[in-house]
Amino acid sequence: MIFSDTSTLAKFYIVEPESAAVRRVFERAGQVMLSQLARAELLGVFHRRLRERNWTRAEFQACVRQFQRDEADGLWVWAPVDSATLVAVCETFLALPETLFLRTADSIHLMTAIKQGFDAIHTHDRHQSGAAEHLGIQAIILS
Repeated sequence: MIFSDTSTLAKFYIVEPESAAVRRVFERAGQVMLSQLARAELLGVFHRRLRERNWTRAEFQACVRQFQRDEADGLWVWAPVDSATLVAVCETFLALPETLFLRTADSIHLMTAIKQGFDAIHTHDRHQSGAAEHLGIQAIILS
């Protein structure tokens, strides 16, 4: 099992240059653990594509159905965003150097991965990658 954030999960569904590599790695892994936050973020990504008219309503609905099938098939394993994770996020921000850029959602993904015992996170977010290194977790960017 591997851990991923939303930036990589989205490439599993949306055709981008890195999508083929993401699909290969995810399918080889068999299961991918994600923070529960990724579910909401992914649907937000899908909706943005609809809102910006990159997808029709039918394409949006088809992608949501595929995501739901993949979830039902057990490809996605959801890690909770519990109070312990949020406390760890707060503690992380208190300890970060002022030069390190880290968004709250990215911190939730990182802390979830660490709390679930992963030593690596699949991400395509450059800010999260820099913070991951600082926090002692490897950022894997598939291309």
